[in-house]
Amino acid sequence: MYGKGYADWAFVGFYTIVLTFTREFIMQRLLRPLAIRCGIRKRGKQSRFMEQVYTAMYFAVLGPFGLYVMKQGSLWYFNTTAMFEGFPHRKHEGVFKAYYLIQASYWAQQAIVLVLQQEKPRKDFRELVLHHIVTLSLIGLSYRFHFAKMGIAVYITHDISDFFLATSKTFNYLDSIIVGPYYLTFMCVWIYLRHYINLRILWATLTEFATVGPYELNWETQQYKCWISQIITFALLACLQAVNLFWLYLILRIAKNYVFTNITQDERSEDEDEEEDEETEAVQKNEHMKLNGNKPTVLLNGIPVEGDAKAEGVRERRRKA
Repeated sequence: MYGKGYADWAFVGFYTIVLTFTREFIMQRLLRPLAIRCGIRKRGKQSRFMEQVYTAMYFAVLGPFGLYVMKQGSLWYFNTTAMFEGFPHRKHEGVFKAYYLIQASYWAQQAIVLVLQQEKPRKDFRELVLHHIVTLSLIGLSYRFHFAKMGIAVYITHDISDFFLATSKTFNYLDSIIVGPYYLTFMCVWIYLRHYINLRILWATLTEFATVGPYELNWETQQYKCWISQIITFALLACLQAVNLFWLYLILRIAKNYVFTNITQDERSEDEDEEEDEETEAVQKNEHMKLNGNKPTVLLNGIPVEGDAKAEGVRERRRKA
């Protein structure tokens, strides 16, 4: 069993840096060539494809790892009573702690990506910022005040649903024939994990939080399961649920569009046609300036005016000697 200390902050800081460089290496050295091989030529679409494949790769590992960690103790399978029994949970097994802190590093790294805008902002940028603020608050507070078992459950519900979200979007970028059935699978996973399971956790916060285990504030014994922590926990989880409900609305809109118009464009992303128009416009601007060797050629009504050549209707002005 391992306790908590300042070294945990160093662990999170170190792996935040590791994940930052790992993400960049995988995306530029592995995923960009993969995108080109898959026939994705436009830079904007390549970036979206790489982001989603990287996300899918990460959660393909951390999702099952989280389930493994959960299965090692009484928390399996989202047993809400185990979240509060034996409180405070000041020590954890090594694998439990490693999983929790690596996840904290990942979300810290994602916050850096968001702040530096390494990914093009989506239409739901404000909701995404709110989601990251709430997520980081839940991670930090749950670890500091010994609610990590509740945090593990919330981690897993988001990890697995994020894997299905990322792979669904990847199939869409590849124009895969299974995008429709897979999207239906993703919707079921999302609703079950992010709403049904998380609503159960919210309900447990209103009921079992006060009735299972001690319910008092005692700083000396690090007993923090009390009325004020109950309010804070419920408020943060409710806020997270509200953001997830907003995204569920967008998910259902995509499903409706697919059923009635066979279009599966991501409601969260900026219009990809706008990106294509920007690229086309840049090409057209370049076409208006042709090169004569290394010198630019001026066009007048589409007719080049260069050297001693005279365009029709253009008079050459000479200096008087």
